[in-house]
Amino acid sequence: MKQLELVMALSLMVFFGALAMANGKQTEYAIVIHGGAGSATTDPVVIAARQAVLEKALGMGIATLEAGDTSLDAVEKVIRILEDSPLFNAGRGGVLTAKGTNELDATIMNGKTRACGAVGGVTKVKNPISLARKVMIETRHVLLVAEGADVFATDLDDPMIEIVEPEYFRTEKQVERLRRIREKEQLSDREKMGTVGCVALDKYGNIAAGTSTGGLVNKKHGRLGDSPIIGAGTYADNTTCGISCTGVGEDFIRNAIAYDIHARMRYGKQKMESAVKDVLNNEKHPIVGGIIGIDHRGFITMQFNTGGMARAAADSKGLHLIEVGK
Repeated sequence: MKQLELVMALSLMVFFGALAMANGKQTEYAIVIHGGAGSATTDPVVIAARQAVLEKALGMGIATLEAGDTSLDAVEKVIRILEDSPLFNAGRGGVLTAKGTNELDATIMNGKTRACGAVGGVTKVKNPISLARKVMIETRHVLLVAEGADVFATDLDDPMIEIVEPEYFRTEKQVERLRRIREKEQLSDREKMGTVGCVALDKYGNIAAGTSTGGLVNKKHGRLGDSPIIGAGTYADNTTCGISCTGVGEDFIRNAIAYDIHARMRYGKQKMESAVKDVLNNEKHPIVGGIIGIDHRGFITMQFNTGGMARAAADSKGLHLIEVGK
């Protein structure tokens, strides 16, 4: 585990907490975004491009929350922007499976009611996060996958659910990436992860969380990671926190990471910051990746034990931060 990155993330967390405590009134709104824990890069062109997308997404989230819209609205709008960018592993930038196709996953959750919706393995929905929200509000189900999810999307006839040809997701960058992976026949930790996510707290005290991903490059047809699994990669509960994860999905599923953080807070009375730290430092059940969260007081955390995590955060007290590297 790379302790330096974790220490840096924890230092930021302490700063956020101190900033919030310096002002006695309740945080009116807060938002935090990640662009994947495998996203560290030294290429200045890529860094600048990712910063621009994160700035746009963060600005959308701030404007939505300042206007008095809900945290669910903010999460959906932010993630749609990230899904439309080829620079992140979600939507347009999704990685390719072993078959050379795209299979996309997404989840959204309402911390007020624990209502949630998710989709897995969709192949022709431009913005899977919006389809996940439709599953939450239009059906009695939580998770729809593969052909069933695509058919549901088509039947909706909703302008927010844009149907595209599968080739829309097939970028030259990801075709070349798949070729390189196949040649060496193994994945580095960085290549095993890539996700986008957002957590928001609105003026009404409600938390929402969402996650979207193209999954694991060269993954088997039909593989689902933690992103569409409630409690693994995403969780939200107004009494504790909202969480979105990024990393090696199988590890997050095995350890129910997002729910574990909630449970540590609710039943173990831990603060969110220490709960996330303990999860990332668990030697018995190690995980590799990053976690963002907002607790019920508006405190923000962004922690990771990888080489880097693209991330951004803002709140009503003046915080405005965007980091793409370590």
